[in-house]
Amino acid sequence: MKTAFVFPGQGSQFPGMGKELYDNSPEAKKLFEQANDILGFKISDVMFSGTEEELKQTKITQPAIFIHSVVLYLTKISEHKPNMVAGHSLGEFSALVANKTLSFEAALQLVYKRALAMQKACELNPSTMAAILNLEDSVVENICAEITAAGNVVVAANYNCPGQLVISGSTEGVNIACEKLKAAGAKRALVLPVGGAFHSPLMEPARVELEAAINSTTFNTPCCPVYQNTTASAVSDANQIKLNLIAQLTAPVKWTQSVLQMTADGASKYVECGPGKVLQGLVKKISPTVEAMSI
Repeated sequence: MKTAFVFPGQGSQFPGMGKELYDNSPEAKKLFEQANDILGFKISDVMFSGTEEELKQTKITQPAIFIHSVVLYLTKISEHKPNMVAGHSLGEFSALVANKTLSFEAALQLVYKRALAMQKACELNPSTMAAILNLEDSVVENICAEITAAGNVVVAANYNCPGQLVISGSTEGVNIACEKLKAAGAKRALVLPVGGAFHSPLMEPARVELEAAINSTTFNTPCCPVYQNTTASAVSDANQIKLNLIAQLTAPVKWTQSVLQMTADGASKYVECGPGKVLQGLVKKISPTVEAMSI
């Protein structure tokens, strides 16, 4: 039996996140304090007692979810030897700490740079994302391609599970797509409360900024494969991991495909590490026969 450890992305934050860990584990407390030092401000204060609005800011959300996920993993999983790891979008950075490709410090620095770069890119163009429910992926892809060809960028961004595909692009492009996709039979086309068009070509300025930071970071040989968002396949080569991570910001998150591949490669148990239980639910929809739990 192989176990896959999976790590959530943006959207799973909540006020008070991580406080219980901090209060009950000296090791966790030490990691939170280390994170405060690395970032240069007390992110633990915002996590433990900040408002929902404060936690929603990309520059807070991303490091907060990363810290919570990694601290949970390092303090609750005693052997730290997964058979395989994967993370949804931001969660890929947490996964790379779990499989020892990146140190906690190096990954947190990258996550913070990523958050700031994405926030900046969001401010350059009015853009958004929308969840499309109960429509074939190919129908969504084709309609998005037509709208993009006509001058308004919109692409398939997150393949979350069968029947749930998130699109991303200019505000105009996403609005047009929502209307056309509903007309094509989508059960719902719901614009999401996000800061911008993540995993779309509109994130190119952020990708360029992050590329420089990733290239100057040490990537170690992992202790187990990571199933990366851009390829949905097992990767164990440090240089390839680096290239895929650079491509991630403007490429779609192939979560459905990643889980199917991990299951095909022998994963029968999935353990979600981080705030919330979103991935646990998605895994069960993608691979109904596997065991899925969260810690």
